[in-house]
Amino acid sequence: MTDGPNLLGDYVRARRELVTPEQVGIPVMGVRRVPGLRREEVAMLAGISVDYYLRLEQGRDRNPSAQVLESLARVLRLDDDATAYLLRLGADKPRRRQRRRPKETVPPGIANLVTMLPLPATVEGRYFDVLAANALATALSPRLVAGANRLRDVFLDPAEQALYPDWENATAGMVAGFRESVGTDTDDPRFIELVGELCLASPRFSRLWARHDVEACEGAPKHIDHPQVGGLRLNRERLAIGGTAGQMLVVYHPDPGTDSADRLGLLASAIQMSVRT
Repeated sequence: MTDGPNLLGDYVRARRELVTPEQVGIPVMGVRRVPGLRREEVAMLAGISVDYYLRLEQGRDRNPSAQVLESLARVLRLDDDATAYLLRLGADKPRRRQRRRPKETVPPGIANLVTMLPLPATVEGRYFDVLAANALATALSPRLVAGANRLRDVFLDPAEQALYPDWENATAGMVAGFRESVGTDTDDPRFIELVGELCLASPRFSRLWARHDVEACEGAPKHIDHPQVGGLRLNRERLAIGGTAGQMLVVYHPDPGTDSADRLGLLASAIQMSVRT
């Protein structure tokens, strides 16, 4: 068996356990001892031998053809993002353990832009570390400050959790986006420490991480129950910052003319008043 993490095998096994026989048209008779599909069922539906599929799950074959991976994606009911992730795993070659990545530094021009924007804005690293934040972002959440980590706060801080009326869906999307952001670079000590800490401290994170969901981190509406101004519906945009290793400019903005726009304006006015006094 090849040394190193078995990313491909772990992924297809986790996804196999989430697909029910009914979803793929297999009649269920009697009691099934395993969740989801059996290995032989996946192999049959994908048109490969059971022995070959077993080698994939066990990590004894880590470079299957794109045709095999696309067949597995179809059987496992993967969407476009998850299929692309599976193809990356299949193309990944064994690597030596990486050294810890250097500290992420926000480009000076982006740091100035964040400060000047009239909307809540932050810069996030590839592990969802907050690298920069403006005053309106911090007013939106006191945890949106440089040096914080979004995963730690959302999963471990009760005050941050209280901001999200739909915390269950918010956390599911965050973990899926985190897995997509990290991709196959799972041998960085920073990543290992962060995931290990969260799996031990948060049963919710541990369950979500074991699902191996993958979802691109794109713009999406966010509902926030702010303790001062009330409910806010904000659009979150994530814009890649060129010349960096995965840094994203994150901007929150309301639809014009809505109650959320008025409430965000009240929050901005409160900041200006505090500065003047």
